[in-house]
Amino acid sequence: MSKKVPYLFLLTGTIIVLFFMIIPLLTSLFPTFFTEGQLSLNQYIQFFKDPYNQSVLIRTIRISVIVMIVCVFLGIPTAYFIAGVDKKWKGLLMAMTLFPLLTNSVIRSFAWINILGKNGIINSLLMKMHLIDQPMNLLYSEFAIIIGSVYLFLPTMIMTLVGVMESIEPEMLEAAETLGAHPFTAFRKIILPLSIPGAIVGSILVFTGTLTAYTTPQLLGGNQKMVLSTLLYQKANTLGDWTQASILAFIMIVTTLFVMSGLNWLAKKADRRVEQHA
Repeated sequence: MSKKVPYLFLLTGTIIVLFFMIIPLLTSLFPTFFTEGQLSLNQYIQFFKDPYNQSVLIRTIRISVIVMIVCVFLGIPTAYFIAGVDKKWKGLLMAMTLFPLLTNSVIRSFAWINILGKNGIINSLLMKMHLIDQPMNLLYSEFAIIIGSVYLFLPTMIMTLVGVMESIEPEMLEAAETLGAHPFTAFRKIILPLSIPGAIVGSILVFTGTLTAYTTPQLLGGNQKMVLSTLLYQKANTLGDWTQASILAFIMIVTTLFVMSGLNWLAKKADRRVEQHA
């Protein structure tokens, strides 16, 4: 009986995923591949022919990639610092890192509205310093979405990298410095290559989260800077066009899978290079 327990758990999980994820997803996507009862990709072709849809898709991918890159560049040194401090300070720093995740995304976005708005902190400060004559249009822009998304997903990248950094033996850095390597050189040659697996996992989480996020792009970008998630919401809930919404959902899934495959390929290539140099 005990040998059958794992299979029972596996069967239960499979049934839940099948009935509550796979079947609803296929039910939503199935009509998108038919036009007037005939199997066709015409709806996808028409979608990609639309210049507005093209601009939304390109904007979404561009924002997601920029957020991912910024989170990697900020996350690696931050995680390295947290991993290297004493245990009594590490818990505090980890808590401070996780604190933004404990706040509702709507509240966080409204905070950035107060910071980036025309009467916000940044514009008020710059005008008082006489650096600008009139408020800058920081809000409802790609810049605002990127800032809000980085603030939203940077803790995820840091937490992913801290675990990887902690597994790196400090003796390796000590050996490199003993042999005359500069601390920055040791970081670039040792820490950076060994942290790539964590950076890849964090990049996947950040890219996927940014690509599918709705609240932050809606509040900070508005209808002027539409992304796939906000366009999907508009098609489904405002216009009632569930077929177009399903097409958008399928495009988001395919884009995510394509990026995940590319990042996994880069991770394997980086692992091979590390093994060759080891």
